[in-house]
Amino acid sequence: MSDISQLVIPRGFRFGATKAGLKASGRTDFAVIVADAPASAAAAFTANRVSAAPLQVDKEHLRATGGRVRVVAINAGNANCAVGQAGLDAARATCAAAAEVFGCAVNEVFPSSTGIIGVPLPAEKLIAVMPELAARIGSESDHFQQVAQAIITTDTVDKTAFARIDVNGAEVRIAATCKGAGMIHPQLVPHATMLVYVMTDADVEPAVLQVYLNDAIELSFNRISVDGDTSTNDTVLLLASGASGAKIETGNAEFAAALQQVCTSLAKQVVADGEGITHVVELRIEGAASDADALKAAKAIAHSPLVKTAWAGNDPNWGRLMAAVGYSGAEIDPEKIDIWFGEQRICRNGGRAEEFDEADAHAYLQQAEFSITIQLNQGEGKCTFWTTDLTAEYVHINADYST
Repeated sequence: MSDISQLVIPRGFRFGATKAGLKASGRTDFAVIVADAPASAAAAFTANRVSAAPLQVDKEHLRATGGRVRVVAINAGNANCAVGQAGLDAARATCAAAAEVFGCAVNEVFPSSTGIIGVPLPAEKLIAVMPELAARIGSESDHFQQVAQAIITTDTVDKTAFARIDVNGAEVRIAATCKGAGMIHPQLVPHATMLVYVMTDADVEPAVLQVYLNDAIELSFNRISVDGDTSTNDTVLLLASGASGAKIETGNAEFAAALQQVCTSLAKQVVADGEGITHVVELRIEGAASDADALKAAKAIAHSPLVKTAWAGNDPNWGRLMAAVGYSGAEIDPEKIDIWFGEQRICRNGGRAEEFDEADAHAYLQQAEFSITIQLNQGEGKCTFWTTDLTAEYVHINADYST
């Protein structure tokens, strides 16, 4: 398996981006991913019941094609959400234009949007630049990077990850990009927005691909939170072109591991680019009654403003962690809980550990990245969860987002 930073572009796809005039910054804001032939597709979408128009169209199209996609059309700067029938009309007009320009069926187009909610999407701007964009797409790394850069909104950096494996003598490549920095607490089913696009040149049937995707996102994108808000537009799309000729069936552990590696890398990049953050925190919940209980405890901690602001101030106030675990709904015995900041034991059997050194703990929490381990001593359940602190800068970014 290759390093996630080593750029390898799957065969069977072309990429490109341009300026459609949706971003106030004037930067690129419209991107396409084009499969040379209909690619197998698997997708997961937000569980938010207020869902953007493109997601409704995506679900319709995937059902109609049996999980096949030729063109992914992504705009940034406008979420195309909460605008009623006009939103659906805009998404469908974009698909119709893409189908004509790229020579595919309308239901083989997968639209995505991110940006401000409640503002009608001017689809005519996307349609106007589509022919010029189609003439410039390509399969090189710089074309892929164009997509990564065009889809960002409040992100400070673009986010990519790569892997490659050998399957019976054939090289299989995986490349992925995503955006997300705020409004991040993905609740992807089954099980500012996060959009994820993963491409592979493996040959995988849609139903099999969906199983691999579900497994990968459960331990990556469903294990992160910046602010506890679940976006209206969250989307993860996995496409398989088959161009490598390597057939992947159910149960290929190496492919599953490579996909998991890529998704986890992107998930952690999203957290590291969280709006206004100064700390990335890895929560390790161990000894829970079940994995589900471990996740409950992790989410309660990750979503607590009191905990997150303590982290922002490098304050080793471990009592806030105890309180969050206590109301999490997880099965606990308060007198059996142990807590570590890194290697330093903070809490033993539900009380302050004798070796707890507040000055050392404060110094440890000054690091840009740190880990907290909580042992519940209830069973074998566990989870790892990545989150952030909550700063005044986060408030400034989101107080001024639309004005």
